[in-house]
Amino acid sequence: MNDSAGPKVVVLNEQDAIEIDTGRWQRLAARSLEDSGVADGELNLLFVDEEAMTELNARHMGEECATDVLSFPLDGSVAAQWGESLIGDVVVCPARAAAQAPDHEGLAGHDGSLNDELALLIVHGLLHVLGHDHYDTPTTTRMQSCEQALLRRLHRRA
Repeated sequence: MNDSAGPKVVVLNEQDAIEIDTGRWQRLAARSLEDSGVADGELNLLFVDEEAMTELNARHMGEECATDVLSFPLDGSVAAQWGESLIGDVVVCPARAAAQAPDHEGLAGHDGSLNDELALLIVHGLLHVLGHDHYDTPTTTRMQSCEQALLRRLHRRA
């Protein structure tokens, strides 16, 4: 169990193509967990290169390409298990994020920057770990609503 109050986020930067402010993203993930009602537990946030992401995507999703974010809830973690020690992993590929960030400019407050893209991917991945999904219109709407609310409160703060 986590010795301190609130959830713990462990950040590992396993790529060197893009400079990553690990402290910034650790704080966003931890605050997003807290804001989502997670009182305790640990989440791993990993930044990997395109080669590692391609391998993970092929092994776990059957897709032979790099993707932007993958989420791995521990044993299907859901709200009832959030008090458990390990919540899950969120894996982000900064190179993919950098490539696609300009395409998202103007969408739901996104400014087209790498920082906005990384924030979106981290929150998106974290929500998947917490049981959100986007397999149909109602679930997509719910997930996007949660994403945007967290991004407004914790990342964009106007």
